[in-house]
Amino acid sequence: MGRTLIIAFALMLVLEGVIPFVAPAAWRETFARLIRLADGQIRFVGLGSMVLGLAILIVFS
Repeated sequence: MGRTLIIAFALMLVLEGVIPFVAPAAWRETFARLIRLADGQIRFVGLGSMVLGLAILIVFS
């Protein structure tokens, strides 16, 4: 299980690095917009991301 978590983490890092590598200006603009959001809005985005991730895990497990 530990090896699988390390592989999943490595894959996440690779996928997270694609956008800043391919389109740094769009990445910068996205973060500029995120800075202007209220804490509750950012939490909602985080919650949505976690729920989507869990749903994908359940469907494909």
